Amino acid sequence: METPDNETSNAPLIEAPQEPTAASGPPTLAPAWHTAVLVASILGISLTGSSRLAMLHGTPSRLATYGTSAVLELALLGWVALGLRLRGIPLRSLLGSIDGGLRAIARDLGIALIFWIGALMVLGTIGIAWAGTEAIIKRFHPAAGQAAPQVSSQRQNARMLARLAPTNAEELAGWVLLCMLVGVVEETVFRGYLQRQFSAWARGGVAAGVVFSALIFGAAHGYQGVRSMVLLAVFGALFSLLAHFRRSLRAGIFAHSWHDLITGLVLGLLKSRHLL
Repeated sequence: METPDNETSNAPLIEAPQEPTAASGPPTLAPAWHTAVLVASILGISLTGSSRLAMLHGTPSRLATYGTSAVLELALLGWVALGLRLRGIPLRSLLGSIDGGLRAIARDLGIALIFWIGALMVLGTIGIAWAGTEAIIKRFHPAAGQAAPQVSSQRQNARMLARLAPTNAEELAGWVLLCMLVGVVEETVFRGYLQRQFSAWARGGVAAGVVFSALIFGAAHGYQGVRSMVLLAVFGALFSLLAHFRRSLRAGIFAHSWHDLITGLVLGLLKSRHLL
């Protein structure tokens, strides 16, 4: 009688290791309590922002204000770095894939410029639609129309922000450095950390990371009013999509930094021309 072939009759003694399922999702970046403290700190800074601006009577010390803002930004970044260290994750990993070559930098600059122009068009369209809706509500429901107070509040916020715009070479240098720092820190915190953390909690759901990080980004600017919060939440979502598709924060950092820089300079110019 023939003996059965061992290669065909014997079952394997060791099963091949199974790959992790997609349902498990990517690992979180830090403990949940760490993220909760970060979000609470961001909202707290936002809530106290309007009072800090209102306290700037007369001619504010702009360099001191820039320094205070820089310290707050660095504190947020330091907290994020601490949370990552608890999981053994390097802070630099939040920046994504970054090529140091000149051609890669030039490419990201070009992408950032195109993105920024497109994002401003989107925000402008939403702003026009918002103003039109307010006008219609005021026309057909005069008692409920709140457009005038909102416009006045927005103008007041713009005036307060314009008072922080640089007025000399020393302040301009400080403003440029602050905008560069804000671009790096806020993209790292909101798009690098929060977006990926929320996506991990949603088992890899990109939409959850984009939406929740954008909502917090909008809420972080509560001192600018409801309309600005909504527009900046949309702005944040666009930055999140850019980071997701680029797999890198560099283009977003470029766009974020020069947006803040140009916005401050434009507000300062309008104020100097008595248009605010």
